[in-house]
Amino acid sequence: MTTSVQASAGLATRVTNGVVAGIAGGVVFGALLAMMGMLPVIAMLVGSSSAVVGALVHLVISAGLGVLLAVSVPALGTGAMLGAGAAYGALWWVLGPLLIMPAWMGMPLFTVDAMAVRSLLGHVIYGLVAATVLLVLRRRHA
Repeated sequence: MTTSVQASAGLATRVTNGVVAGIAGGVVFGALLAMMGMLPVIAMLVGSSSAVVGALVHLVISAGLGVLLAVSVPALGTGAMLGAGAAYGALWWVLGPLLIMPAWMGMPLFTVDAMAVRSLLGHVIYGLVAATVLLVLRRRHA
């Protein structure tokens, strides 16, 4: 019984750490999105054109992706964790703005233009920030 309680506590900590890491990455990436004028586009996912709604949608997605990162990536050394974070961000660039978002909105899939390349940079930065925060939180809880 103690093992399942410890496992639940460990999972709860990983989920919490993931939310914090995801929001941290989302805030940094969100600032880039705001500078590129992309927050209203994100708001369109929920039928709005408001930059504020876009920022909230972005942060909710960021938190969820942070949880997924925290529960799926084991404890790694600094270099490996940062590499995993960068790769994770690049993966979500392909899945998010190149596949899921345009499919959801009835737009062409896998369109790579100048904006998409800037989005790749933002997704990689998201992954690096989230991975860094996870490293700090995991070390703090160890």
